Amino acid sequence: MYRRFVKRALDILLSAVGTLVLSPLFLVITAAIKAEDHGPVFFKQKRVGIHKSYFNILKFRTMRVDTPHDMPTHLLADPDRWITRVGRFLRKTSLDELPQILQILTGKMSVVGPRPALWNQYDLIAERDKYGANDVTPGLTGWAQVNGRDELEIDVKARYDGEYAEKLSFGLDAKIFLMTIVNVLRHRGVVEGGTGAMKEAAK
Repeated sequence: MYRRFVKRALDILLSAVGTLVLSPLFLVITAAIKAEDHGPVFFKQKRVGIHKSYFNILKFRTMRVDTPHDMPTHLLADPDRWITRVGRFLRKTSLDELPQILQILTGKMSVVGPRPALWNQYDLIAERDKYGANDVTPGLTGWAQVNGRDELEIDVKARYDGEYAEKLSFGLDAKIFLMTIVNVLRHRGVVEGGTGAMKEAAK
């Protein structure tokens, strides 16, 4: 019942309220991006949706317009050189993800679910296949995000996504939502230029 009907109803309600409440912040961020760089405000990128379908994810642009496209930040040789000053703040606070609220409203995404992989992140997609995580609507935040985010190795991230797909419930979604707020306020798990930072730190 929750998985098929209630979750979608909550997504529509939360995204509609979020769009209304946060619209002034959208305008401020738009002005800040334009003041620093005259490129587009939004950044679109091909991502993997439910059942490995494709859609274009929407973010506030945080990197220069000449940044290599369709490449995860951690694969760039020097990620910091591509990130704008406004972009650095947006990424640190996760405000760059706010436009995805609109994609939750249209059904492309959910508030909670596995973060959508890039179309060419074949290793992550393959790992998620092992756990059925590709058959869940991707989310603005997820179980892997609140348990390490950028710090997690690909296989560990996929296992968390699979655990979410298996145990999906209102209680788990509520827990992830609250943990996300805490993590964002404390800037936990954001590591520019590195997936698997937990493993590296342990060496």
